[in-house]
Amino acid sequence: MREVNKEGSAFVLGLGLGLLYVPCAGPVLAAITVAGARGEITADIVALTLAFAVGTAIPLLAFALAGRRVAERVAAFRTRARKLRVVSGVLMIALAFALAFDVTTALQRALPDYTSAAQRKVEDSDTARQKLSGLYDDSNKELSRCEDGVDELRSCGQAPALEGIASWLNTPGGRPVDLADLRGRVVLIDFWTYSCINCRRSIPHIKDWDRAYRDKGLTVIGVHSPEFAFEKSAANVADQTRKLGITYPVALDNELDTWDNYRNRFWPAKYLIDADGTVRYFGFGEGRYAQTESLVRDLLRQADPTVVLPPPTDQSDDRLTEDRTPETYLSTHRIRGYTGTPDLTQDKPVVYSFPADGVPLNRVSLAGTWTAGYEHFTAGRDARLALTYRAQNANLVLAGEGTVTVLVDGEPTRTFDVHGTPTLYRLTDHGTARETRLELRLTPGLQAFAFTFG
Repeated sequence: MREVNKEGSAFVLGLGLGLLYVPCAGPVLAAITVAGARGEITADIVALTLAFAVGTAIPLLAFALAGRRVAERVAAFRTRARKLRVVSGVLMIALAFALAFDVTTALQRALPDYTSAAQRKVEDSDTARQKLSGLYDDSNKELSRCEDGVDELRSCGQAPALEGIASWLNTPGGRPVDLADLRGRVVLIDFWTYSCINCRRSIPHIKDWDRAYRDKGLTVIGVHSPEFAFEKSAANVADQTRKLGITYPVALDNELDTWDNYRNRFWPAKYLIDADGTVRYFGFGEGRYAQTESLVRDLLRQADPTVVLPPPTDQSDDRLTEDRTPETYLSTHRIRGYTGTPDLTQDKPVVYSFPADGVPLNRVSLAGTWTAGYEHFTAGRDARLALTYRAQNANLVLAGEGTVTVLVDGEPTRTFDVHGTPTLYRLTDHGTARETRLELRLTPGLQAFAFTFG
């Protein structure tokens, strides 16, 4: 009787394994059966059948040989069945509570984080950014002939198409703009997004060029390529376009198709296209406004040698832009020019110290407790932040609840409150460009994202 029970258990175990195993073989069995039914017995079908037979026989043989031993072990578990049921019940109840209170989501976010450092190192490398920005094909490969911000016109291939545009603003009836219809006119394409402070500072220059040269043969097209999900809303973009006073056509490139066509990587980015539809220049970031306008004027004269152009609109001192301290991200993967002790440690509260000999120009330093993160730095106890910059004014994107005290060249100048989501706060405004040592004292919990300078 005992032996019969073992064999019966082994039979049940084998039946269960078969039920698990056979469905996995279904697609292959179906292919073999259909081929046989249709009379398509070829060498490929024979080879497939033999391979399937061998592949099936080997694991089933292993199951058969191991079946008795497994059945014996199953019998040993019977004596502990009650304890197993109790433990299983407790685990099920715990899982139910975890699902109810969304604990599993928190665990899912936390557990994969061990790969984040390696992922960021790969994805944020200059090589990866270049390779992952846009697609290289026959429509844009000649863009490699151009370089960022050179002071000359080059021939960089036919302008890629404006594709994947969700909708258009500032065109009659929302009709799309086709570059092919603009032959004979010079085209300036400006890639921007409305939450980008750099874009917002460059827009007044572009508006001036549009007003001055639209009747002289220039067409400006703003390609709005969003960085965040909320910037994909047509209503949001339309509202910000109106507030910024933009009247030239704006294309909503929500899926970044046109961004990819132009192999772009930056906000803002300007591309100049001549009257024959050839890209002649591109420039990334702010600055070089007088230089860009000069190249626009050159292209307008090439398109129509008889054109009479007004005086240049941009009288800004580009030397200020060139010498101005660049945007400085408070991010472990994007920060440039950090100085102080110890070195930055990611995602852990650390007590930092300013350098004994001061903070050099275009350098940033920490003192007190800070948690340096991938997207922002979070202030802790006695948190202070110092940098030396050259610009007319300094701004910082902050979030959280607390206060910030501003010291200029060692003297307290103001204290202001920070409240809510990330917002740009003006720290200083000197009237003219100057070199300044800035120190900030932040209450714990405040998050600092990026400095910008004007």
